[in-house]
Amino acid sequence: MSKGKQTRDNILNVAFRLASENGLESLTIGELAKQCAMSKSGLFAHFNSKENLQAAVVEFANEIFIQRVIVPARSDNCSNYEEKIKALLHHWLNWNQSFQGSCMFLDAWREKCADESAAQQVLKQAIANWLTYLQIQIGKGIENQEFRADLQPEQATFELYGMYLSAHLYHSMHGQAESTERFWQGVARLIQSWKVNH
Repeated sequence: MSKGKQTRDNILNVAFRLASENGLESLTIGELAKQCAMSKSGLFAHFNSKENLQAAVVEFANEIFIQRVIVPARSDNCSNYEEKIKALLHHWLNWNQSFQGSCMFLDAWREKCADESAAQQVLKQAIANWLTYLQIQIGKGIENQEFRADLQPEQATFELYGMYLSAHLYHSMHGQAESTERFWQGVARLIQSWKVNH
């Protein structure tokens, strides 16, 4: 690994930690340079703008998301797609709770506007890829005849995401234990409704 690449990766590690604690919008070249013990000009040379820095942090966060959520679920030796989806949800919820119940991706989300930043474009693509991945797993469960043939993967994913958003809100209002319990109660009922005989 080149020295430049190593330095950039170190910057992104620190930036990810800061953004996790205080939100992506709080991330500035000045504060990050201070935390990395670098000059502003030295750090600026790696990204050229705050917008590019934020986009790079979102890309970096997405790589961590894949390593913390998708990769472990693939290693869980699930015997069917119901187990695979539950494993994904387990790791997904842990991802959320690692930010004190305040998912970095959700906190960084902004409504669509004409002048969309690079960070928002990267963020929305990352979330779209995750939703598509969930839809594919549900679709495979249908193909495997675990779930009803008339189940719509996109709608099922929409409902799962709604429960994740609810867990996100309940964590901030009622704490992790109640949020987690309600999330899994909802997931159990939802997945049961996907099955042929429920």
